[in-house]
Amino acid sequence: MTAQRHCLALDLKDDPALIAEYEALHRQIWPQISQHLLDNGVLDMQIWRLGTRLFMVMDTACGFDPEAFARAAASDPHVQAWEALMWRFQQPTPWTARHQKWTPMAQIFSLHAPHTGATGEARDL
Repeated sequence: MTAQRHCLALDLKDDPALIAEYEALHRQIWPQISQHLLDNGVLDMQIWRLGTRLFMVMDTACGFDPEAFARAAASDPHVQAWEALMWRFQQPTPWTARHQKWTPMAQIFSLHAPHTGATGEARDL
């Protein structure tokens, strides 16, 4: 089994000062946060921004369990403090379920995967 890739979306509040502060915090995240990620199976994480929309790419180790990851985060006071701070800047997307933050995105294309139609069946281009 290989590493897994998770792609998630979240929005920022539409306030240039808050966005600048959010980006500054992410240029030097707390060391406890990066250690928590590494200790819990995250191999790499990138966050991209377009306007107020955030896009996270998270590569995780083989066997990564999102529920175990969430439990570990919930029991870590540093992670909880970071998440509370981040919520000052963040807001759910219009498609986000109630009480959820980062929302998983559906992959619709991969250059290296078979091309599929709407039914998911392989087709020629």
